[in-house]
Amino acid sequence: QVQLVESGGGLVQAGGSLRLSCAASGGTFSSYAMGWFRQVPRKEREFVATISRSGGVTRYAESVKGRFTISRDNAKKTVYLQMNSLKSDDTAVYYCAADSGGVVPTQITLYDYWGQGTQVTVSS
Repeated sequence: QVQLVESGGGLVQAGGSLRLSCAASGGTFSSYAMGWFRQVPRKEREFVATISRSGGVTRYAESVKGRFTISRDNAKKTVYLQMNSLKSDDTAVYYCAADSGGVVPTQITLYDYWGQGTQVTVSS
């Protein structure tokens, strides 16, 4: 069982940056691929980014490619999402998730564990 806790959300102006963190406890962090998703009210949760167990493979949604960077520190059991050039469309609750399959999936249904989310609000 893995517990995930996100932090780093907040209010930022358009064009600004934020770095989200997701700290894991329980389980073996390095055995999980990790992902970030986001959700706005009345919409489905959508894929943002994912990273492999070692950090050597990453995948991004087209909407964030070139602006967001996912990374991980297995020693600290933490995954990060660096978000630059933020837009109002990036406003959402951001969730991190762990996938025991480790194949960097983009499909939400393949993730086994989820955090509670952190709110990111981008003002225009």
